[in-house]
Amino acid sequence: MAKITLENLAHSYHSKAKSEDDFALKRLNHVWNDGEAYALLGASGCGKSTLLNIISGLLIPSEGRILFDDKDVTHLPTANRNIAQVFQFPVVYDTMSVRDNLAFPLKNRKADSAYIVERVQKIAAMIDMENILDKKARGLGADEKQKISLGRGMVREDVNALLFDEPLTVIDPQMKWQLRTQLKALHNEFGHTMIYVTHDQTEALTFADKVVVMHEGCVVQIGTPQELFEKPEHTFVGYFIGSPGMNILKADIIGNRAIVNGAKILLPQSYEPKASKVEIGIRPEFLSLSSTNGVPVQIERVEDVGRHKIIRANISGIPINILEKEGAEIGSDMNRVIFNPEYINVYADDWRLEGRI
Repeated sequence: MAKITLENLAHSYHSKAKSEDDFALKRLNHVWNDGEAYALLGASGCGKSTLLNIISGLLIPSEGRILFDDKDVTHLPTANRNIAQVFQFPVVYDTMSVRDNLAFPLKNRKADSAYIVERVQKIAAMIDMENILDKKARGLGADEKQKISLGRGMVREDVNALLFDEPLTVIDPQMKWQLRTQLKALHNEFGHTMIYVTHDQTEALTFADKVVVMHEGCVVQIGTPQELFEKPEHTFVGYFIGSPGMNILKADIIGNRAIVNGAKILLPQSYEPKASKVEIGIRPEFLSLSSTNGVPVQIERVEDVGRHKIIRANISGIPINILEKEGAEIGSDMNRVIFNPEYINVYADDWRLEGRI
């Protein structure tokens, strides 16, 4: 297990980068604590796999350093970093049995034979492959091979970090849930430093202690699921996390009031934004319909998705989503929306502002 420090780290695939736009990974400084589970979350092309490959040693960064427990490993090859990495598509030895595939990392390090037997049996139980341990990998499907790949990554207890690059892509939905649960249980039991790359917010939020949200090569926020949900530090975080995502509304701010197309909305504090673009953000969960109070709203349609209802509406042409409970009655006279001030965030040029009392 290791504390991982990213120091002035940046990477460009251009041999002569001339501007920030040439960098796939823009400059960042972060310390990831020993023994915590992190998820790198973002859309395709945001830089998350680039960052993971720098941590693993598959890429040498254009700038900066990476340290494991204060030891500079920037130029160390993968083999010398004492990590385990599981890739998006399964990498297994087809001519070997499931048992031998799982045992390979331990045999390669000349571990005690009794320990190997015990450890392989335990991991096989976690990935539900106890009954086919002696079957050749060649005859297995893609999802079973990926389970072997996951198991082989987890079989060692002495690694500095476990790295997962979208490992559940080829796994069926029910097995995804089981394996996420098992990975979390493994982390709780052994306390490995884990880094998990995904574009799936459900995977990230259910797996990680802290989620690292990336956008256009930048880390825009590192936080717990609750922090990302309630206080997104960047409008991308608000938009990307949640279903539906956060409502982002262009606004004029005067003290503790936001004015959206002439409608006045109370804010939790006073703000003095100095930016070309000022917006407020609020989750659909923190809006409610009313027939008497709030901002006038035009309802376009109501979508009943089982656990709740999504009301698609607009405020003077500006789209807005509202969530109501499953059994809520949406009357024809409910043409106003109430904003819960406690959960309104104010953004200047996409970044969240702190207010003042």
